[in-house]
Amino acid sequence: MTERYEDGARPDAPGRRRGQGELEAQVLSALKAAPEPVPAGWVRERLGGTLAYTTVMTILTRLQAKGAVTRERAGRSFAWTAAADAAGLAAHRMRRVLDSESDREAVLASFVSSLPPGDEELLRRLLHETDETDETDEDEETGEGGRGAPGEGRAG
Repeated sequence: MTERYEDGARPDAPGRRRGQGELEAQVLSALKAAPEPVPAGWVRERLGGTLAYTTVMTILTRLQAKGAVTRERAGRSFAWTAAADAAGLAAHRMRRVLDSESDREAVLASFVSSLPPGDEELLRRLLHETDETDETDEDEETGEGGRGAPGEGRAG
């Protein structure tokens, strides 16, 4: 039996395969551009109308399970809203991979050592900024600062 696809091309045909998470990112981008909560059909149209409606619904449902979108009743259907952006979705995927490994330290060490120098410096800066924010938050809540000695438990 020959399967039929809405746009006439198999999704696994050469040149047609999307990268991992690419469709989710496109759906999120469309939702971010929406002026208000929108139905799945609106999202489908913004993506060019070539995807099956059920494909769009599957992606929206997966994004909802990840906390990247929310939905509200709109008649007999739902209206969807972006709750995270593409960066938030990528961070979620990274955390999921990290959580699936038994040796977090080894995974993080390998990840950091494989970063190009510019990304490594960016990560150091972001960790430093996060430490400063956490220290300020703790100072306000408890009158004490920090999570231990500066740089403790972190590359620095």
